[in-house]
Order: sequence, then C-alpha cells, then structure tokens
Amino acid sequence: MKRVAGLFFIALVSGGVTLGAYKMFFENQQPQWGFPQGTLPVVQTSSSGLGSAPAETTDFTLAAENTVNAVVHVKNMTLSRGASNFFEYLYGYEERARPQVGTGSGVIISPEGYIVTNNHVIARANQLTVTLNNNKTYEATVVGTDPNTDIALIKINPEEKLPYLTFGDSDNVKIGEWVLAVGNPYQLTSTVTAGIVSAKARDLGRNQSFLQTDAAVNPGNSGGALVNTQGHLIGINTAITSQTGSYIGYSFAVPSNIARKVVEDLLEYGDVQKGILGIESPRLDTQYAIENKINEIEGVLVDGVEEDSGAEAAGILPGDIIRSIDDIRVRRFSDLVGYIATKRPGDQVKITLDRDGEEVILPVEIRERQSLDLPRLGLKVKNLSERDKETYGVNSGVKIIGVPETYRRYDLTGKVILAVDGEPVNNIEDARELFSKISRYGNTSITMLDENGERERIIFQ
Repeated sequence: MKRVAGLFFIALVSGGVTLGAYKMFFENQQPQWGFPQGTLPVVQTSSSGLGSAPAETTDFTLAAENTVNAVVHVKNMTLSRGASNFFEYLYGYEERARPQVGTGSGVIISPEGYIVTNNHVIARANQLTVTLNNNKTYEATVVGTDPNTDIALIKINPEEKLPYLTFGDSDNVKIGEWVLAVGNPYQLTSTVTAGIVSAKARDLGRNQSFLQTDAAVNPGNSGGALVNTQGHLIGINTAITSQTGSYIGYSFAVPSNIARKVVEDLLEYGDVQKGILGIESPRLDTQYAIENKINEIEGVLVDGVEEDSGAEAAGILPGDIIRSIDDIRVRRFSDLVGYIATKRPGDQVKITLDRDGEEVILPVEIRERQSLDLPRLGLKVKNLSERDKETYGVNSGVKIIGVPETYRRYDLTGKVILAVDGEPVNNIEDARELFSKISRYGNTSITMLDENGERERIIFQ
C-alpha cells in the first residue's frame, strides 16, 4: 500500500514539473502583437488550414468611426420653369422659375476640401451646399465631371484641415468581403449599413464595371462611401436596381480605382483621359453565342481588332482568348473594361491570351479611341489614318466603317464625312458633336467623299 502511495506522489510531482515547464518555456513565448493607437490590427497569414473568422467577430466600429466624419451631405438646388401652359401663350407672361432641391452624399478625399460624389447628384446645379458631419455648411464649386462613370469632383474651402478617406485598391477586393456603405439616405445623415461584396465587374448594360454589394443603399446614399473593414475607400455608391426606387437586396458602386483615376484626370488635365485596348468581343446573351458555346468561355474572345489600335499594333488577332491583363484574371468583357478604365492613353499593359491552345504574352499600348457610334443616325466612324489621308487626298474628316440596316441602301461604308450642314468635320469628336445637334424634325445635309475623290451630298430626313 505504501508502494502505491509513493508511486502516486512521484507521478503527481512529475506532472506538476511538466506543466510548470510548459508555462515557463512555451506559453510565455507566444507572440505579443502591438499596434499604434488608432490603427486597425491586421495580421497577414496564409489561408492554408485556416477558416474564415465567424461574422460575430468582425468589428466595424473603427471603420465606421473613421468614415462617418469624411462623408458629407450634398444639397443641389436647381431652377425649373415647368411646362408651358395656355395662359403663357395667351398673355405672354413667363412662369417664374421654381427652385428644386436634390440631395445626396459625398466623400472627402483631401484635407483641403476636395470631395468626390456622383455626377447625377450635382448635375444642373445652380447652387451646391455641403454639410459636414459636425453640421458645418459650406458653398461648393464643381471642379469637373465625368457622366460616363457618373463621378464628379467638387471643392469647398474649410477653415481647417478636414478628415478624409484614402483610396483602397478595388482590384484586390474579394467576393464575400465585408464592407460598409456610409451616406445620407432619406435625409438620415451619417447612416452606416453593412454587407458583403456579392459580385465584381458587374455590367449594367452601360459598358461599365461596378462592385455589387448587399449593404443597404437607398436614395440619398448616392455619392457616399463604400469602405472595407480597414476604413479604406473601395467604391462610390451609385445605383440600385429596383422597381420601387428603394433598396431591394443589392446595390452598385463605382470601383475606387476608376473613381481615383477620374479624379486625378480632372485635377491634372481638366477632363478624363480615356483609352481603349482596341478589340471587339461578341455579346454572350445572343443565340449565336449560345449555339457556339462562346458564353461558356472563361475569358474574353476577340471577335475583331480595330485599325490603328494598340491591340492591332501588338499583334492581337481575332480568335484569341484574353485570359488576364497585368496578371489580373479576366473572366468576362466587363472585367477587361473595368481595368482599362483605370488607364490612360500611352499606358502599357501586359495581355496574356490563349491562341490555339498556346499561351501568348503581349505588351499592349493603351491608345485614344479612334472610332465611335454617332448619335441620331447610328453610323460608326473612325479617325483617318495616314493611309486613309493618302487614299482620299484629304487631311481631315471621318471614315464610315459601320452602317445600320436602315441606311445600307445608301452605300455609305468606306466613305469619308467632310461636313454636316456646312460645318467641317475634322475628327470623331467633331462628328459626335455635330450629329448630336441633328433634329429629328428637319433635314440634315452631309457632305461625303469616296475613294475616287468624288464628292456627294446626301440629305437625311
């Protein structure tokens, strides 16, 4: 009996020594992470063998606290005269303009008072006012706008430095990542809602690329911030898709990389520097695409290459499948459009493509758009190349390269437009401006030139 008790005592002492040694030599050596006050603790680890943290452990408080003070309330006052009526015609008086007020949100992006918002928030404004989160109100001026991306830059002149948000990298945003939407819906200032990124590069039929989120966004949120849990600006809330005009489960934001590029262009150049790759790709929702399984391709099928484009110069060919651009995976055309929108003419990108089963890597220069579809008549035209100028014997004009079915009987393809209603056409921008002025109720005279040097004038009604 004494022997058993002795053995038990020895085992007990050994266990105590072992536990004490573990506490001293192992447990006390666990890393102690320290962070400067006011920063968010983030530890970079590999994903191997690790699961995502449960939603209950995600903390939005720091990101929300830093964001609400950098998101402002934007009030837009416009003057509207309303529709003309019988008494105006009878007595010759003009109805007084009535003020109309629209509201939205904006994001401070510099301590000096530069604010990014949506173009539709400040469009046609006669007066703009901005209210900060501390209730201070300032008059704002428009620095520049880009209706294509629905981004505008405005400026206030504060007496002191303002809190602001830094742009994050929207290319690195992951589907399923937690995000916050901050804005002023329904006049409810400094409202924060949470959700996840539910899709990237979402195309809403406007040849654009949006982040899709299920964070609640309602009227008044437009121009507000979409931030990650670190408080970095990854998008500008822009649109909802709803029959009622209110949130129904998802919303859309302009990616921060596109918004940042627009802002930089407006500050440096006064307008947006737009470039293109120079390829065409078939729509995936057509019967042709479905029958030929084009809609099942993971990548962008090159269906055509524009003349004088960077794609043509680099040697991209019809039938190539673009897999990535600058090592960023491309799964659909909107992925490509979204990334190109962050570049300027003259920038170089690396295109990785599949050509007959072989991987080909090509450096491609982003160039200015050389072609566009004209308003009203729907003609597709391009700037004249040096070869065109020599062939036609002219130094200005635009060449018709696409004609809608309505006007194909006129044999317009390949002809050069020289003038519209007597106004000279030098390039595609001149053509776009002149064609946009065409009235559907009058006649339009277009002067053209063919390859034989013969001029003709066609009257469109």
